[in-house]
Amino acid sequence: MQIIYFKYLKNIRTFQVINVITFFLLFWLIYIVIIFNQTVRAFFHKTNENGAEQVIINEIEKEISTSLNQDLRTSTKDFANKHQLILNHIEEFWFYIQSEQNKLKADKSGNNALEQTDEYNKADTLNKVLDMTSQFKRSLMTNMAELRTLEGGQNIVANQNAHLKDLIRARLQYIQNPADCATARKVSCMIDWPCGFGCQLHHVTYCLIIAYATNRTLVLDSSNWNYNSGGWEDLFEPLSRTCRTATGNGITIWPNYGHDKQIIKLTQQTYGLDPKTAPGFIPRAVPQDIAAYLIHAEPIVWWVGQIVSYIFTPNAQLRAQLSAHATKIGFTHPIVGVHIRRSDKIGTEADAHPIEQYMQHVVEYYDQLSLRVNDVTRRVYVATDDRTVIGKIRARYPDYTVLGDEDIARAADTRSRYTKAGLTGIVTDLWFLSHSDYLVCTFSSQICRIAYELLNSAAPGDASLNYKSLDDIWYFAGQLQNRQEVLEDHTPLDSDQIELRVGDLVGPEGNHWDGYSLGTNFRTGQRGLYPSFKVKSKLETYPFPTYPEVKIRSGLRK
Repeated sequence: MQIIYFKYLKNIRTFQVINVITFFLLFWLIYIVIIFNQTVRAFFHKTNENGAEQVIINEIEKEISTSLNQDLRTSTKDFANKHQLILNHIEEFWFYIQSEQNKLKADKSGNNALEQTDEYNKADTLNKVLDMTSQFKRSLMTNMAELRTLEGGQNIVANQNAHLKDLIRARLQYIQNPADCATARKVSCMIDWPCGFGCQLHHVTYCLIIAYATNRTLVLDSSNWNYNSGGWEDLFEPLSRTCRTATGNGITIWPNYGHDKQIIKLTQQTYGLDPKTAPGFIPRAVPQDIAAYLIHAEPIVWWVGQIVSYIFTPNAQLRAQLSAHATKIGFTHPIVGVHIRRSDKIGTEADAHPIEQYMQHVVEYYDQLSLRVNDVTRRVYVATDDRTVIGKIRARYPDYTVLGDEDIARAADTRSRYTKAGLTGIVTDLWFLSHSDYLVCTFSSQICRIAYELLNSAAPGDASLNYKSLDDIWYFAGQLQNRQEVLEDHTPLDSDQIELRVGDLVGPEGNHWDGYSLGTNFRTGQRGLYPSFKVKSKLETYPFPTYPEVKIRSGLRK
């Protein structure tokens, strides 16, 4: 009897502790919701007072300004950047709540703080709390998404970024089509190594960035392409109309790129250059003149996306095939693109994830969308190298319209991947993934990262948060050091965490998607966990050529 009594007291204390923790989490989430609802109302109020011509908020009520640490909107760019940063903070806070709730849920071993007992039905209670917090999160994200549209802010962002996109494309067309190919300075790039299409496309991207940075014409040699003996132009538009041969006087081998040689030749993939000697223009660098006007939370992703989109341009025949396939499968919006890789990289570069881990983010996307759109059809485009996956998703999620082609999945198998059919299948999947509204995939996959880059290059606004990666953060293979700036101080709460001070630079190794990231503080040399919301990616810029010869109509605003 005494043992039962003590177990009863233990259960009561455990439940009380859980209640306190749950209340604390709910309190802070509700507080954030209230603050941002006030922000939206204040903006509406001031807009009504000052008229429709006002585009920028000059001041916000003192208590809201204090909560946000600075005015939300001192300029169009500042407002958009702050808006995107807040959305990211909300997402990170949500990861934290999910993680903490999962820790409190019972397991059979009894190691968790909350034990399974039918009498108190604690797991059910916590599930209800988690459901309620998810409703708060959706409401908050919806309000913030609407904030950007106030007074035409979204149109300003769209117009500005579209102008920059046109400018970059015009510059690329200029360097890629010299008047005299014989005298033009060139970058010679070959794709003849045994790696996947995503790897190869990113390498050509690397080559074109070098060409843009050195005012040269990229000449692509795909004569020994392991995917297709017909070469690059069998599926894609030629990168140049006027210069397709890398002949000239004087060749230097990358990473040398001196102006005294007519041709820079890349004989192989070049990863892991010494940061002390590597050229400053390779990723993660963004052209200074573009960065000054770009309104985007991840400028490097947008910049790389512009280069990739110039390269990844289907020719007329492939465009017709993609259009016919879109009609055949019923590809329309809204739609979530899901990329599930199950073959060659599992166990080496990536872990396998169950279907449910992908689909939980699809469900969350549509649950949030349903707050703004009534009777939405829940569509999913599934790209995979496992042909059984598509059928399994259809069986397990009957309320979703699942688009996908098992023939493409079969062609993506490692035994048939390096064929014309395999190439067409990969390109088709990449095309539809990049034209989805939201991506769920693994950033350890180059196809996933390219889809994200293309999505951001084409989006009218900032689509940097339109994804969920189940593993890595975004990176470009061969990039310079990724650095994050510390926005808020952090005092470690346990031995696994590291100290942060405003202005510190951190080298991130990964986001754990539980509210914390792993990395090294360059100031202290400490390696450990830190809150993801207390940092942001550092914008790295480089003085790329500005190509004054290229003229397009200017409408940019800083």
